[in-house]
Parts: sequence; structure tokens; C-alpha cells
Amino acid sequence: MSKLLGYISLGCAKNLIDTEVMLGLLKDNGYAITENLSEADLIVINTCTFIEKAKVESINTILEAAQYKDIGRCKGLIVAGCLSQQYQDELFTEIPEIDALIGTGAWDQIMVAVDAIEHGNRSCIMENITNIYDERMPRIQTTPRYSAYVKIAEGCNNGCTFCIIPKVRGAFRSRTIESIKTEVERLAASGVKEIVLIAQDTTSYGIDLNDGKPLLTTLLKELTTVEGIEWIRMLYLYPTFFSDELLDIIVNEPKLCKYVDIPLQHVNNDILKQMNRRDSREDIERLLKTIRNTPIHVTLRTSIIVGFPGETDEQFAELCEFVKDIKFDNMGVFTYSQEEGTVAGAREDQVPEEVKEERYHTLMSIQAAISEENNRELEGSIDYAMVEELEEGDHNTVLAKGRLKSQAPDVDGSMYIEDCGNRLKPGDIIKVQVNQGFAYDVVATIVED
Repeated sequence: MSKLLGYISLGCAKNLIDTEVMLGLLKDNGYAITENLSEADLIVINTCTFIEKAKVESINTILEAAQYKDIGRCKGLIVAGCLSQQYQDELFTEIPEIDALIGTGAWDQIMVAVDAIEHGNRSCIMENITNIYDERMPRIQTTPRYSAYVKIAEGCNNGCTFCIIPKVRGAFRSRTIESIKTEVERLAASGVKEIVLIAQDTTSYGIDLNDGKPLLTTLLKELTTVEGIEWIRMLYLYPTFFSDELLDIIVNEPKLCKYVDIPLQHVNNDILKQMNRRDSREDIERLLKTIRNTPIHVTLRTSIIVGFPGETDEQFAELCEFVKDIKFDNMGVFTYSQEEGTVAGAREDQVPEEVKEERYHTLMSIQAAISEENNRELEGSIDYAMVEELEEGDHNTVLAKGRLKSQAPDVDGSMYIEDCGNRLKPGDIIKVQVNQGFAYDVVATIVED
């Protein structure tokens, strides 16, 4: 009889891939996954420490899972990921229910932790943060069968003053093109149609392999040759290495989604300098203007931090006017989180929480109006969409939920088809016409070829 494994993966998609690799290693060693934690003999939690809210969520999740050692079958609780890497001593001391801690570079050692648990020992495995998974590692895909994330690099060299990632994830290191392509080919053979390429700084891919020169466009040219892959999407495209060559392949290669996700964080030059960002407002505006002037529409997404230490009302107002001017298609807004161990976290000019919250809601309100305007302008347009869910609607109709090619999984809005009959199934890519646009979602109908 297989031993049962329960798991919870918190944080970003990059973390999710580490979880999927750990699940693959456990499956190869006799574990079967259960969604019911009360049935699990082993529980693995992969944690996040990026901002304070993520830390709180991670701690609460650990404490909730620890209860299954009393009310369930759990004999081992393993805590992995960024929180483990940053707070190993505190976690081991303050939460005795934890049987093993695994750092961000030690996910491949999970069976060592399991063996220690089986022998009645606690373990803390924190290897040097130089590890990165490759195509040889077993991996259980937890996303829908037709869409998968692929991590092309790990770590970060940027040194943003608000960010703890380089300390918990290590220096930037790229996988080889051959390794990535082999994994994508395997995913395609299993039925994956969409791959989402991710790294902490995706446009820097290859700088450590090619004398400081990025290799992202070279990688993309290889991946577009993989049969079965229909959509290739990229997230976290930092502006510094965003080249004309990269934009050209995005615009002209049919498999590449016309979708650019650029984490800008701010636009005021003084704030950017204090964040240790490499690009000025002028650099950013020049790049965005180039993207907006392409012959076809490229969806623009960004992420912004409000309430960075010392941010004045005038600097925030500048940010708001910039957002109104650019009219991003999608935008994520975060209130600045004072992180232990960061340069910005040690500053004394922290912005009060109530001011950060007010700025957050102000900017989100501005963006909601822009997103609604953008989506209304889509009305009447033709696009491709991926079906994700089907459910019964009113009067025996079938409602389809999915995403336009211009919408990324998990972070953007959705597309709905109100009466699609029984023609569709999850994973289908169909041609649609957008009929109604709302702040985040659109309603469409199927276009017959």
C-alpha cells in the first residue's frame, strides 16, 4: 500500500515548480498524493517569505497542518522553501511539530529528510543556494494538463533594496537551452499546449552562460520549433535587457503570446534610484513607447509598489499620472513590505500603514477604470482563447470559462462564453469574438472557422 502525501504550495509559480519536483521525487519513492490532509502520512509545505503577508500565511499554514499530527495520520511535517531558508533557527525552535526543514537549494534532498523522519530524527537541510532543477528531475505537474510553467533560471543579481530574494534564492543562474527544450518537448508530448516561461528576471536569461549577453531570443527560437506547443508566454521581463530583437520575435512569431509583463515597481527617478533599479523613468518611457508603436497590439502588464520608504505625496501623484498616461492592460499593485535583512527595511522613514493602504486603493481604482476602458475597446475584436472550465448555466446551457491569448493564468482576468453547447472541453483553443468588456473579464462568442 502506498504511503499518502499531502502538500501545500504557497507563493509564486517559481516556488510551485520546486514543489512539483519534490512531489516527483516522493512519487518515485512510493508516495501517492491525497488532497485530504487528514489522510496524509507525510505533509510537505513549500513556503514564501517575499512580503510580510506571505510570511504570515506561511506560518498559519504550518500551524494548521501541524494539527494533523494529532487529528490525522500525519507522521512527518516537512517545511520547505523561502521561509525555511530565511528563518531556519526560529522555525525549528518555535514550532516543534516541524520534523524537517528544507532550504531553497535542497529540494532534491527531500528523501534524506523523509529517511530522518522515519528514524525518529529531525533534520535541517540547507545546501548552498546554487541548485537548479533540470530536465532529468521527476516532476508532477499540478497545473491543468494543457498549461505548464517552465523555470528557465533561478536566483537574482539585481539587488533591489526592498527584496530578500537574492539572500534566500542565491545568485542568478540559467539552465541550458538544451535542458529547457528537452523539458518542453516532454511537456508537449504529455498534452501541454501552453508554456509560461518564468525566472526572477526572465530577460536576463543566459547572461551567466554567454559573457553577460542575454540568450532569451535564442531560447525562444528553439522553443517555437517544439511540436504541440501552441502558446509561449513569458513573465517577469525586467526592462534592462528588453531588446528590440526580443520585441521583434514577440510581435512576429505566431506561437509567442503578444503579451509583455514588465515589473516596473515605480517611475519616479529618485525612488527608482533608492530601490537600486537599473532603469530611469526616461528608459522606461522609451521602452513602453516602442512596445505601444508595434504594428499589432501587445498586451502590457506591470507591477507597482506603493509606500516605499520616503515616498512623498508628490512622487505618488507622479506615479498615478504615469499609470493614467500609459494605460496598462493589467497591473498588480503591492503595498511596500518592510523586510528584515533588506536595505530599505532598515530605513527610518517608513511610510505609515494607513497611507500605504490609501495609496494602494487609489492606484487600484485608477487601474480598474483603465482596464474596463481597455476591455470595452476589445468589443468586436477577434482573438484566440483557451477553455479552462465548463459548468451548467441557466436553462440547461453550458458556461465556458477560460482565457484570451492576452490573459495569463492566475494573474489576469477571465473570458466567458455563456452558451457554448457541448462542443468544448478544457484545453481547447478556439477562435472567439469579444462581445462585452468589463473591468477584468470579457464575455465572448465562438467564431466558426
